[in-house]
Amino acid sequence: MAQIIFLHGASSSGKTTLAKALQQRADFPFWHVSIDNLRDSGVLPMERFRVGEFDWVASRDEIFDGFHQSIKAYADAGNNLILEHILDTNGWLETLRNLLSDHDVLFVGLYCQIPELNNREFRRGDRRFGSAEQDQLQIHDGLIYDLEIQSEDGVDANVAAILEAFRNRRRVSDFQKA
Repeated sequence: MAQIIFLHGASSSGKTTLAKALQQRADFPFWHVSIDNLRDSGVLPMERFRVGEFDWVASRDEIFDGFHQSIKAYADAGNNLILEHILDTNGWLETLRNLLSDHDVLFVGLYCQIPELNNREFRRGDRRFGSAEQDQLQIHDGLIYDLEIQSEDGVDANVAAILEAFRNRRRVSDFQKA
């Protein structure tokens, strides 16, 4: 059984920074997995999507289906994961819950105040402005987390809270439902 820390939060909420800090402080090795890692590494032909040569909307379901299956494969092979994701599509929670049912998942809700999200998104300049706020207002609705944290509490405090929750093994989230 693999150990999975699932960071769920809006774009620009600090998931990547938190994941990297967790890797540095965890008691054993974790892979850091996200669709952004695939995009930024060149696995996906993003420039051809950007210029319209390929249709992102037409390809999105296949891309994310493959990404979700790869997460299962990594975990099934015994790799511990820090997964950062935005569950912005109906059915993804159920899909991932089924795919990861044999593993210990700590589901973490990462929140960030909207003015700070907007500031981060503007500084990044690589997202459609307003998408982070849209995420924040929608993606957490109705979800049950093992732990909820605020980005503004700082990376060190949030890493400590996640590692404490991870070690106590108390799981109550949507990933524990049958």
